[in-house]
Amino acid sequence: MGTEGHTVKRTINRYRSFRYALILEGIAVGAVSGAVVVLFRYLLSFGDQILHRVLAYGKDHIWFVPVWFVILAAAALAVALFLQWESFISGSGIPQVEGEMIGELDPCWWKVLAAKLGGGLLSLGCGLSLGREGPSIQLGSMTAKGFSRLTRRAKTEEKLLITCGASAGLSAAFNAPIAGVLFSLEEVHKHFSPEVLLSTMAASITADFVSKNVFGLQPVFNFQITEMIPLHAYGHVIILGLIMGGMGVVYNTCLSATQDLYQKIPFQTARLMIPFLLAGVFGFIYPYVLGGGHSLVEILTSGEMMLGALCLLLVLKFCFSMISFGSGAPGGIFLPLLVLGALIGNIYFRGMGMISDSLDGLLGNFIILGMAGYFSAIVRAPITGIILISEMTGSFSHLLTLSMVSLAAYVVPDMIHCAPVYDQLLHRLLSRRNPDKMSSFTGEKVLVEGMVFHGSEAEGCKVSEIRWPRTCLLVSLMRGEAEFVPRGETKFAAGDKIVVLCDETVQGELHRLLQSVCETVKMNRKD
Repeated sequence: MGTEGHTVKRTINRYRSFRYALILEGIAVGAVSGAVVVLFRYLLSFGDQILHRVLAYGKDHIWFVPVWFVILAAAALAVALFLQWESFISGSGIPQVEGEMIGELDPCWWKVLAAKLGGGLLSLGCGLSLGREGPSIQLGSMTAKGFSRLTRRAKTEEKLLITCGASAGLSAAFNAPIAGVLFSLEEVHKHFSPEVLLSTMAASITADFVSKNVFGLQPVFNFQITEMIPLHAYGHVIILGLIMGGMGVVYNTCLSATQDLYQKIPFQTARLMIPFLLAGVFGFIYPYVLGGGHSLVEILTSGEMMLGALCLLLVLKFCFSMISFGSGAPGGIFLPLLVLGALIGNIYFRGMGMISDSLDGLLGNFIILGMAGYFSAIVRAPITGIILISEMTGSFSHLLTLSMVSLAAYVVPDMIHCAPVYDQLLHRLLSRRNPDKMSSFTGEKVLVEGMVFHGSEAEGCKVSEIRWPRTCLLVSLMRGEAEFVPRGETKFAAGDKIVVLCDETVQGELHRLLQSVCETVKMNRKD
């Protein structure tokens, strides 16, 4: 008990005093995570050049076509071996990071790093319709976890450093430091505090600096949108947002159904053969659908593709994205879904152009509106989406219309209770997890933050009236600027920030309780 009491005291004291130390650690994590992600991004760009040369050579030398399919089959087998060695590299990696943040998962950081690098490079390099951002976030997070383990940080501090790594990963992947901070707050950590904000800002800015030293100062999408949408056309922004909301529901539903279908195939190698061999087919007959689609967005802004070609491309890109991600291949969905959003925005612009010329000159505007709206509908992180598109295009002049389309797109899936894609993926991951993967939990004490929302079940309740998980202790309550240790008779008020000390093994249970009791608004609540 003496040793445990000393550990608890050290954890609490460290939590109260490490704000400025975290800034320095955030800079260190940003530099290391940024370097890893920049290496990943550089190797992907090199692999993309090789892929284009291979496809061009195959079109001129027909004998090479079967050789390329043999190479693709070998790549699929290699990725299957990576997945067998470390299953946590499947998909984008963001649900795995979120699962670790809530204490449900604890993967081996160095195995994930090695396998994700290898598997991600093979999957994206062979042309699967996957993005680099999810793997970049997981690589950044696992690098931060490695930094934490090697420097012997406490578990509470490790969670904050993992958040820093996620922020650095997205920042380095897209040259988007502000979006990296917002994503880590909105999607990964899910709580705002000065410690998280300062450390993630330090990590994100540092990673962006590392990235810009390698890839230059240009934004990811190299096109300029000089026209502003006139006020009389704002109705189109709302309509497009509602369409995007409906299409987001279709995306999330189809993704879940595709994964269900793949589960009927017993062998991982057979699942992976499908997208890898399809990548070979599309590579020779319709290469537009290959890869994340970064260059495709810039082609769309030229306005050269006709409406029928856009519709065909949308269908094929959508289906190939489902097939690629559903197989479990390492790769993200950010970039492919942004491309799909750009296609839908382009199609809407073309369709309205057949009726009226009121939208002439606004093609670029509707492309970025489609990207932001689709991101908001699928991921349900509208603020991140707005800032991400602004940083990727290098312009903050369209915040009003981006906000409008994101809000409209958010409302539709939320009203029909369609789960955000990463919540959906995390639930699926946890439902089939292997208990042996939890064996690395040591029982160390962890500090978990929560917030009491207005209208939640906890508002007005006494501390003693809530059924806390075992081995939990409420150690701090902040109300405004005042901080005190709550007693059993203390009543919660809306806006209270609470800090709970718990055993690492019940952290997931505590997170679910906080989400249900403190952070969910009860519409039928009676005071």
